[in-house]
Amino acid sequence: MKATGIVRRIDDLGRVVVPKEIRRTLRIREGDPLEIFTDREGEIILKKYSPIGELSAFAGQYAESLAQTTGCLACICDMDQVVAAAGTGKKDLADKYISSQLGKILNERTAVMFPDQEQAGVRIVSEQEVEYAGEIIHPVICEGDVIGGVILLSRDGKKPFTGAEQKVAGCAADFLGRQMEQ
Repeated sequence: MKATGIVRRIDDLGRVVVPKEIRRTLRIREGDPLEIFTDREGEIILKKYSPIGELSAFAGQYAESLAQTTGCLACICDMDQVVAAAGTGKKDLADKYISSQLGKILNERTAVMFPDQEQAGVRIVSEQEVEYAGEIIHPVICEGDVIGGVILLSRDGKKPFTGAEQKVAGCAADFLGRQMEQ
């Protein structure tokens, strides 16, 4: 654990203010849910809650199935980072923060497929170095809220995406959303 040197007092209602610098660094926004953990040494640990993160092992297996079925790099993300990645190039994306561009696309709540004749691809993670020849991005919606996305990526432009891959991504996103509702 890393010490910040910041000390805060608990108010009479039991509240503690998380400093702005820490919220900005950890991408914690107003209204974001936090999980509270304790350990035997008396430490209290706050962790940003990710509904899809709860299914991380399951999401990893699902990403593996998507990658094998489509022959693409498959990713499942929450609204902050890539939770699971499978296929060639997964190390470039796994556990990295998603880009603000991808966050905006997910919040639009509609599936997109690149390359489109007029549009370039989307930067998936903030520090992305690799360009992808094809991208399918499908939001995962649970109880009316966007909680993440299913992303299929292709590095070679030889095999363009078809409607079949888009339907597979849509099916995966719908299934994950329904799993979170249970």
